[in-house]
Amino acid sequence: MSVAGRAVRETFSGLPAAYWWLWTSTLVNRLGGFVVTFLAMYLTVERSFSASYAGLVAALYGLGGSVAAVIGGVLSDRIGRRATLLAASLATAASTAVLGLVTQPTAIAVTACGVGLASNASRPAVSAMMADLVAPEDQIRAHSLNYWAVNVGFGVSAAAAGLISAHGWVWLFLGDALTTLLCAMVVFVRVPETRPSEAGTGGTAPVIGLSQVCRDRPFMALVALTFLLGTIIQQAFTTLPVDMGRSGFGASDYGRVVALNGLLIVLLQIPLARWAGKRGTDAVLPLGALLLGWGFGLTAFAGTSGPAGPSGSVWLYALSVTVWTLGEIVYTPASAAAVAGLSPLPARGRYQGVHALAWAAASLVGPAAGGAAMDRFGAGVVWGACAVVGTAAAGGFWALTRRPV
Repeated sequence: MSVAGRAVRETFSGLPAAYWWLWTSTLVNRLGGFVVTFLAMYLTVERSFSASYAGLVAALYGLGGSVAAVIGGVLSDRIGRRATLLAASLATAASTAVLGLVTQPTAIAVTACGVGLASNASRPAVSAMMADLVAPEDQIRAHSLNYWAVNVGFGVSAAAAGLISAHGWVWLFLGDALTTLLCAMVVFVRVPETRPSEAGTGGTAPVIGLSQVCRDRPFMALVALTFLLGTIIQQAFTTLPVDMGRSGFGASDYGRVVALNGLLIVLLQIPLARWAGKRGTDAVLPLGALLLGWGFGLTAFAGTSGPAGPSGSVWLYALSVTVWTLGEIVYTPASAAAVAGLSPLPARGRYQGVHALAWAAASLVGPAAGGAAMDRFGAGVVWGACAVVGTAAAGGFWALTRRPV
């Protein structure tokens, strides 16, 4: 067998069939993830609402997702991962279809919050299910493959959404709802319940409440570090385009640069999954934090136009995106795997829910903090702060993974 063939086999083999059906449901769901990406454009172009109203709706969607992170985690431990995933998928399909039909501003805002609540409630269930199904030594690889499916689905759905919207915006909402139903069907037919009490292991384990989860110091340290890195990642979609615009670049330049992120994830996630899986979270987490922090830090040099003018530094923007994307590729799955390793069997859903809450909180705080810092101190300070935070997070992960047992 060739070296390439052996690498492919090592990457994809050894994972249980139930995991691959769960992976398939994720891919199907993301292939139809039209609405979130194009919601702002739908509200401003099709419905003629203001940009501020579109921002409010997006914030309400994020608020629903933040609440759902904890609710979904608790339900995953109480009623089961499969039941939570099915209920969340059905609720997401129904609320997404309604969102495409309502026209009143208040109804749209409330429904968008409901969509965020329903769609994000499934995430802790999926992560807990993967932790139940996959052996500890394969956690990074399993989460990497799942993250790859998410990004492939996102790329395809973003491309298809433009074609579908030409036939009417309502079809975006109905198509999204249909793929979510297909996701639920795959789970219903092929994915078993994996909660320990129902899977035949650990049924007598004591219940662990959220207060106990929050008193788990190593885990909460991981959550805090995740929040810090999440605020850095948010700069890619908020302060980065502003910085490029102020440096003389247009929307097409930003589009090409940020498209590198998705392209690199699709091309490199699977090869790097095998590499990261062999090294474990104690090596991968600090490395990912450094690449994220210093990748965004490089943007400070890209924003300074040289003698060639603005176009002469677009490659530095591309370089910075490449570096922090490598960090995202290795860090994100390793972070989820670390949560699986820290969480006890009866509380895996709760642990994944609190961890997901860190990402949701970062999506709310990161854009506001980055924008305010850019206006007050300038872009150089923002990108320098990203490098400092990434370095500090790397040190935190290094200390966390080497703590005495």
